[in-house]
Amino acid sequence: MNSPLIQLLVLAGIAVFLILRLKNVLGTREGFEKPPLQQQNDTNGARRDFEVIDGGPDHDITDHVAEDSEQAQTLAAMKRVEPSFSVGEFVQGARGAYEMIVMGFEKGNLDEIQPFLSEEVFDSFVSVVADREDKGLTIEAEFVGVRETTLADASFDKDSNQAEITMRFIGELTSVVRDRGGDVIEGSPNTIKRQKDSWTFARVMGADDPNWLLVATDA
Repeated sequence: MNSPLIQLLVLAGIAVFLILRLKNVLGTREGFEKPPLQQQNDTNGARRDFEVIDGGPDHDITDHVAEDSEQAQTLAAMKRVEPSFSVGEFVQGARGAYEMIVMGFEKGNLDEIQPFLSEEVFDSFVSVVADREDKGLTIEAEFVGVRETTLADASFDKDSNQAEITMRFIGELTSVVRDRGGDVIEGSPNTIKRQKDSWTFARVMGADDPNWLLVATDA
């Protein structure tokens, strides 16, 4: 094989190598690409679609109550006074508060939950726990979970901005009541009991304090 042919093959190999390297670095374009003006139009169209959706029902409300219900109108009034208020976040917070308050009450740790209770509810809890202690009863409880959380009702005083939301919970827990001698007189550590509660939380909308207080309990 003569020298010119060898040089030609070497140059061809280098050219193929460079082409492959460029493809790896830059990539390839396939299919139809819209011109920049068309892409701009699509962006504007997406914005118009968003505006239509934004003008529709407030899903933060309708995810929890019927769209045309009195409760929906009440929740909307709360949000007009405090636009940052989220019904979904409230429901999740109430669910967490339910577990914390139930367990605090069962175990008698009222100091831990007092900041989340109205004065009336706290006093009633103190009375029940004191009665248990007078009788020498102790409770061993474990929280299993919340089976159901429902926003049942809402009220709003436009003059005072006082808001109240009633939640219905179905919780599951184990509970054992022991007497002074440690004997079980009620419940079983291996039996899960289902507990239904209707709780009302209250707060002044627009106030600096973001905390809702438990103001009423009803099984």
